[in-house]
This record gives sequence, C-alpha cells and structure tokens, in this order.
Amino acid sequence: MAGGVPFVQAPPVPPRAWSGDWLLRSVLRHRLPGEVLQAIEPELREMEALATGPLAALQAADRGRDPAFTPWDAWGNRIDHIEITPLWREAGRIAARLGLVAIPYERRHGGSSRLHQFALVQIFHPVSDMYTCPLAMSDGAARALLDADNAALIERALPKLASRDPEAFWTSGQWMTETTGGSDVGASETVAVRGTDDSWQLHGRKWFTSAATSQMALTLARPEGGGPGGSGLAMFYLETRDADGRLNGIRIERLKDKLGTRKVPTAELTLAGTRAQLVAGTSHGTRAIEPMLRITRAWNSVCAASFMRHGFLLARDYAAKRRAFGARLAELPLHAQTLADLDAASAGATLLAFEVLDLLGREECRELDDAGAALLRLLTPIAKAVTGKQAVAAASETLEAFGGAGYLEDTLLPVLLRDAQVLPIWEGTTNVLALDALLRADFTRGAAALRARVAGVQARLADPALRAAADTALLAIDGAIAWQAATTDERALQAGARRLVLALGHALELALLAELADAADTAGEDRAAARRACLQWQAAGYFFV
Repeated sequence: MAGGVPFVQAPPVPPRAWSGDWLLRSVLRHRLPGEVLQAIEPELREMEALATGPLAALQAADRGRDPAFTPWDAWGNRIDHIEITPLWREAGRIAARLGLVAIPYERRHGGSSRLHQFALVQIFHPVSDMYTCPLAMSDGAARALLDADNAALIERALPKLASRDPEAFWTSGQWMTETTGGSDVGASETVAVRGTDDSWQLHGRKWFTSAATSQMALTLARPEGGGPGGSGLAMFYLETRDADGRLNGIRIERLKDKLGTRKVPTAELTLAGTRAQLVAGTSHGTRAIEPMLRITRAWNSVCAASFMRHGFLLARDYAAKRRAFGARLAELPLHAQTLADLDAASAGATLLAFEVLDLLGREECRELDDAGAALLRLLTPIAKAVTGKQAVAAASETLEAFGGAGYLEDTLLPVLLRDAQVLPIWEGTTNVLALDALLRADFTRGAAALRARVAGVQARLADPALRAAADTALLAIDGAIAWQAATTDERALQAGARRLVLALGHALELALLAELADAADTAGEDRAAARRACLQWQAAGYFFV
C-alpha cells in the first residue's frame, strides 16, 4: 500500500494468438503458399479481434451459467427443452459465418484448406466454451457422409453442415456411447427395426451424447437379426426434430453433471421409435464411423494445442506484470524457465497437430502418395494421444504459474484445467489410441514413413544445435521402432504401446521444432523463438530410446 491506496494486480489480457505470438504466424508462413496466407490473413485478424473482444467478454459474463434442461412445461406437456448459454449462441453464429466447418468442403485453397480452417480454430477454441465440440462432430459427420457416398443424405445434410448462413447452419451429434461401453462400441444394445419404407426406427439408450441441441446425429444401432459385435452394427442418420419442431422419438432423461466442458449440453437419451436412415449398409457400422473419428481426433489435437498456447500466453503476460521478491516474475530465473517449458511444449503440440492437418488436407485433395497416407494413418491417433496428455499437464502448470489466482474461479483459469481433462478421454483414451496406432494403423509402413520424415529434416539442417536435436529425435524413433520389432510377446507389446506412441509423438515434435527454426520463411525474431523452443524441448528429454 502506497499513500493509503491498496495494491491491485493487473490481470492478464486476452492473448492475441495471431498478431501477438510467433508460433501460429511462423507455422502458417512455413506451410502455406504466400498467396494463400495473404488471402486468409484478414479472416485471422477478424477472428483474433472477436476472440480478444466480444467473445472474451461473453465468456467472462457467462461464468457460472450452464445449459438448463426443462423436461415439462407449466401445463404438464413434455417439451425436453435445453437452453444453451449466450456465448454458445454467439459462437455458433461466428462459426457459421467464418466457415469453421465449411472451409475444407469449399476447398478454395485446395490441399491448404485444412490449415486455413484450423488456423481459425486455433484462435477461436479457447474463448468458445468448447463450442468446438459440436463443430468437430459436424465436420466428422460431413466427412463420413461423403466417404459413404450416400447421395441422398449428402444432398440433404451437407449444405446445412457446411453452410455459412447462421440461420441455415446445422451441427451434428455423434451418438455412440452406451452403458455397455464407450470405446467398445461393438457392445451397443440399440436396436434398429426396419419400417415399411426406407426408414428405420431406433430403440435404445444413449448414455453420453454431447451437444444434444444439434439438428442431426450419426449413431450406431444393430439391425434386427444382425450379428454380434461391431460387424453387426450399422451407422444411421437421424434428424432430432420433425418439421413441426417435435423431438423425433427422443426423450431427454437428463443433462450430465461433468467435471468440465460444462457449457456443452451433454445428455442421456432414450430412443423410442426414432426415425432414421441407413448411411452405408446394414453391417460393419464401426468401419463407417472411421472417417468421422479421423476428423474429430484431428480437432481434438488442435484444441489441445490451442488450450496449451492460450494458457502459456496468459501466463507470459501475467509474469511481465506481476512483481515478487523485488522483480517481475518474468525476470526470476526459475519462473522464466517454467515459462520456457510451457512455450516449448505448446509449440511442439501445435506443430504435431498441424503436421496431421497438412497431411489430411492433402489427402482429401488426393495429393498424398502411399507413404504420406501411411504416415497420416499412424499420426492421427498418435497426435491425439500425445497432445491430449500434454494439454492436461500444461493446464495444471499454467494455473500454478498464477499462484493463488490460478485457483480462483472468477479468474477463469480453473476452467482451463477442467476442460483440458476431456481431451485425453473423448474420441479414445490414451490406451485406446496407443493400441489403434500399434495394431490398426499399419504400424510398420507408418513408422517407416515417420522415420523418413524426420531423417529428411535432419539432412537439411546446417545449424549444429538444431541438427543435434534432430539426431536426438531420430535416435528416439529408431529405438522405438526397434523395440516394437523385437517384442514378439503380444501382451508385452500391448503393455508398452503407450510408451511407444508417446515416444514417437514427442520425437516428431522435436524434429518439427528444429525444422521450423531452420526454415527460410521463419522471420528473424520468430526464428530465434523457434530455436529456443526446440532446444528447450530437447532439454526436457521426453524420449524412449
């Protein structure tokens, strides 16, 4: 207290993820053609202005508000109404107008369209109160319908899922989880009964359905007489309400009381004669959902990296203002080291996610060769697993960087940790993803492509320190591949799958940081920041050799 005026700590300002940070700027300069970056920069600036202004203000105003469920009206009529929060309504309008689902289907920039899309998502996600959840499922549904080549459903749903008109825009649910199992969807008990026309009626209980206010959903059910397990399931398309606005044979039992993602209206549903249509045949529905999972796992990876970067930028801004022990926190060696760790980890996670997006965009435009396709199949579960685990650890470190303020709800910091915890769970836990990568992603071909990717980076590096980092990454990859090849006992192989996948992901992050730091299109100050992040990530030593 000076002169009787109490000290009041200045809070961190909402981060400017495009104009105020080296990372996203450097990634896009490195990966996008110059004319594409020039074309999309106004959208990036607009999204940044929204994220640091009205969306950040709405997020603060919405603190403590959750979706509200009203099963009955005043006169005893069953209405099953869910009221979403003001931020969610506004986030939906912004997402539609700026094309957060539409961009990869418009393909204005060819194979770069996914990078365009997710650069906007990287800025939007941390201030959207997880509105990225329905966006991810909508993107995944659009991809699944296209891959199934169901012309009628594509004509019906795709123009709405990919609409830029907020009044016409649809989101999609993804109703897979039942009480019999989450990841084990083959145990589904929902039954599909064929109608007199081409429609079916679904009967069952969906235990965990995110974004229950969506206009449509893709779900799994077992046609009557179908076989057991995943091969006996079919994927169905349904619209949640009829033309009069009445629920389509759906009863909402309750909203889930969750640790985090509380703004997402996640419901438990009973399907009682829900009219639905087959998407792609009466069997092997689990195969039909694979394109959806590939997209939603990519979203998960980007959102994890986005949370990490957002937390770091908040902590960095706070450390530049907060004084303790006679200096600003940013000037204290140990705190500066902690921030450097957060910078490096969030940069590595971002580069890993954008590597997957680059491959995904090129695959969708048929620009990938066989090796690239094998690399994409392997990296999709690896990136989701690695970034999900990193996001939780980084969120915890971010809160700690604020001391007691990080534990106070009205700083909006604790929600980072609660929401980050969903990322290693949704769309496959770390263990499920590790087994996917090891057993179902053609590991041998994918690992060879991964090794070639990192060896290519290593060969181009002239800077001795960066080359040493790439050497470390390549050594880790060789060690992981050798362990997999030498482990003949199936139980031992599965037991080590998590370590294998985390090692490969961390090693690739290190190599990608070295590549970015060496890139000719990385500007001077940004190059120095990338180099520091690379060497810091190498010093962390998270490798399995």
